[in-house]
Amino acid sequence: MAQDSRIEKFPAAELAGLRTELLQSGFDSWQAAELVTSFLAGRGYGVNPAVVREAVVRLEGNACTLECMQQELEHMAYVM
Repeated sequence: MAQDSRIEKFPAAELAGLRTELLQSGFDSWQAAELVTSFLAGRGYGVNPAVVREAVVRLEGNACTLECMQQELEHMAYVM
C-alpha cells in the first residue's frame, strides 16, 4: 500500500490561498510559521513549532509549487 493513500490531500484552492498569503504578506519566518500553524490547526492537525519554522524557510527558499507545499504540510502535520 502506498503511503500517499493514508495522507490527506489538502484542496488545491486552500493550498493556493495559503501560498498566496505567504508570498504577499511580507511576514517574517516566525509570522509565516504562525500562519501555517493556524492553517493546519483549523483542519484538526497539530504541529511542532520548530518543524513548522524549518519548513517555512524551505518553502520561502524554494518558491514551492502547490505539490511541494502539500508534501511539506504532510511532513509537519499530525492528527490531534
